[in-house]
Amino acid sequence: MESDKKRGLFQTIGDTSMIPISAKIVIIVSVFLLISNFATNYLTISLLRRETMEMNSRLLARELKEIYINAGNQYQIFLFSGNKQEVTNFIALAAEKSMTHQGSWAVGVFPSGEFLFQTKGVTPERLPDKTLLDEIIKAKENGTSEGARFFDTPYGEYFGVYKYHEEWDVFLLRADLMADLMHESNEVFKRIVIIIVVLTIIFMTVSFLALLRILRFVKVISRSLYNMQQRQELTLIDLKEAPADDITYLGVSFNSLASSINNLLGIFRKFASRDVVNKAYRDRIVNLEGEQRELTVLFTDIRSFTNMTETLGNDIIDLLNLHYNSAIHIIHNKGGIVGSIIGDALLAVYGADEEMTDQNKSLAALLSAWKLQDAASELRNSMLESRNAIEKSRALTPREEDVFKAVMLAIGVGIDGGTVFYGTIGSNERMTNTVIGDNVNSASRIEGLTRIYQLPIIVSEYVKDDIQGETDRFRFFEIDTVQVKGKTKGKKVFYPLDVEMSGDKEIAEWETFEKALTRYYDGNWDMARIGFNSLTIPVAEVFKQRVNEREVPEGWNGIWTMTSK
Repeated sequence: MESDKKRGLFQTIGDTSMIPISAKIVIIVSVFLLISNFATNYLTISLLRRETMEMNSRLLARELKEIYINAGNQYQIFLFSGNKQEVTNFIALAAEKSMTHQGSWAVGVFPSGEFLFQTKGVTPERLPDKTLLDEIIKAKENGTSEGARFFDTPYGEYFGVYKYHEEWDVFLLRADLMADLMHESNEVFKRIVIIIVVLTIIFMTVSFLALLRILRFVKVISRSLYNMQQRQELTLIDLKEAPADDITYLGVSFNSLASSINNLLGIFRKFASRDVVNKAYRDRIVNLEGEQRELTVLFTDIRSFTNMTETLGNDIIDLLNLHYNSAIHIIHNKGGIVGSIIGDALLAVYGADEEMTDQNKSLAALLSAWKLQDAASELRNSMLESRNAIEKSRALTPREEDVFKAVMLAIGVGIDGGTVFYGTIGSNERMTNTVIGDNVNSASRIEGLTRIYQLPIIVSEYVKDDIQGETDRFRFFEIDTVQVKGKTKGKKVFYPLDVEMSGDKEIAEWETFEKALTRYYDGNWDMARIGFNSLTIPVAEVFKQRVNEREVPEGWNGIWTMTSK
């Protein structure tokens, strides 16, 4: 069964965490709030970056214009002095004075790709992006000698403006690293993100605490529903001190519905077997289905029931209810499932309850059988006490004498097991849970043998083999090999002697019976007769009649054929 426990902050059912509704509300609101804030600020930053780029473009264009004018002036000086290196160094030095970023770059590049000059810091021998030069040359051929471009370098992405200088026959380029241009806006964005996250955490905490208080009875209701599911019964939810809101109304409505359903569920439990109730509660449906399963079947019947019915009349119902009240409780207590009740007979199966799979099904059935005998004995003792109380004051009337004889309830129990069909049969209008198979009929036949051998409990060889090795409490003594009516093969049956409740004399008699039975099987009826005649246990009387009144049948194989059910 799943456990209800706490794992961290959340209540857990099995391996599944139940997230509080208040947490879900806070998370959803917070997520949308974060998305809204980030989206708004992203748009703001995007617009800011756009404005920044336009401003940087204007600044670069202004600086490029200064470089262009300076390059023109230096060209005139070059014509006069003829010192190209000196004037180009001066152009680069003048360009560097206006640069504010470490990655800023100014260069004069010939259409061939060689440099006229370049500023310090970024010092490649040729343009890193060959396509840039191709594009601006092509643009010049198309009549555009200036413009702006993005281009990649080993140092990162650059944005720059260019202009063709006709006197020097070079393209003057002034560019800045994008990381430098966007640094300030990125810093602003980081600060905004931190502020948003901090405010959201504060908002989530305050909201969560407030919602926990507001929705505290949601947890009360969900925990109560879980406990009901585990117990498979509906109870009322404790709504004391609950506020007058929609949640409390749901709880009150459930309590009203639970009162009606609980009555119906209680009735359903009384008319259906426990595993069917569990399946209906778990799966919410019961289908017409079944499967082959290995189960142990217990069959019990009340002896002399016809005489009891004739004597007690309608009062037989009270006696049956008194008997079944104890019997069904015993069976359920040992993990059995009551399959059917037909008048004085009751059929139970063991091994079908999924919650009791760790127990030995045959041992559970045998323990139930002895408990059933104890309950019947207690009922007889109770009736004897009532009789003795009456006889102390007066003699019993003939009618009372018959009644007291009739209520001396005695039962026989037969147990067999094996592969049977277990499931639900019928139709969608009326269905019943049942167990079908040869071993079911065999349990009934074995119970019938308890009257013949005068034993309270008889089990099959399957039950004996299934139990042996599980406990030392029982010793299984073979009773006979019988061929019941309607069968073609013999079946060994055994008496499960409870050694804890038996004296040494009884055990010794059964050991003597065991030896006599071996001689009986071997056809040595003379020696078997001696053994049986020395016994006082009731089962020996059956064999005394067999071996004392006739000779060994011709073709004797040890199997006794029964002529009645």
